[in-house]
Amino acid sequence: MDWYPLWNSLRIALISCVAVFFLGIFAAYYIARLPRAVKGVLDVLLTLPMVLPPTVVGYFLLLLFGAKRPLGIFFMQHFGVKLVMNWYSAIFASIVVAFPLMYRTARGAFESFDETLAWSAQTLGQSDTWIFWRVRMPACRQGILAGTVLAFARALGEYGATSMIAGYTPGKTATIATTVYQLWRTNDELGAMRWVLVDIVISAVVLLAVNLLEKKQKAGARK
Repeated sequence: MDWYPLWNSLRIALISCVAVFFLGIFAAYYIARLPRAVKGVLDVLLTLPMVLPPTVVGYFLLLLFGAKRPLGIFFMQHFGVKLVMNWYSAIFASIVVAFPLMYRTARGAFESFDETLAWSAQTLGQSDTWIFWRVRMPACRQGILAGTVLAFARALGEYGATSMIAGYTPGKTATIATTVYQLWRTNDELGAMRWVLVDIVISAVVLLAVNLLEKKQKAGARK
C-alpha cells in the first residue's frame, strides 16, 4: 500500500492549519473591533468560500495562480516555481476553504471576551501585546482550539478545490480525498475503503485528543 497520500494529506493539512491559525486570529481580532457595517461586508467576503462549491473555489484559484495568469507567469519567470499541479498547490486550496471556519470561530470567541479583563491589565501598565497573548488568548482558548481543529479537519478532507488546482498524480500530488475518488472511479472499492478507514481513524484521533485536552483544562480550572 502506497502511503504517500497519507503523508501528503497530513503535511498539507498541517501547513494550512498553521497558516489559517494566525491569519484567522489576526482577521478575527481586528474585524471584531470594526463598525458593524464594515464588519458585515468583510464577513461576507471572508466567509464566502465556506458556502461556495469547492470546485468554484478551485476555479477562482486557477484564475489567480494559473500558468498563463499574471501571478503564475511572474513566479515562473522570476523563481522558476509553478503554482499549480504541484503538491503545495493544494495548500492554497486548503487555506482558502479552511480559513472561514477558523475566522468565524475565533471571532465569536473574541466577541464574547470580557473586556474588563483587558482594561484591568491596562491599568497595571501592561502592553496590548502582553494583554493579547497572556489574557485574551487564554480566555478565548476554547473557541480558538475549536476553530483550529475544524480548520485542520477541513483541510485534511478537502477535495474539490484541490483536485482542480493540484490534480491527481500518484506519488506527487495525491491526497487521501483524491485517492479515494480515483480508486472508486477505477472500480477498486477495496482500496478506496482502506483510505476511507484511514481518514476516519485520523479524524477520530484528532477529536479524541481535543476532548481529552478540554477535560484536562476544565479539571485544572476547578483546582
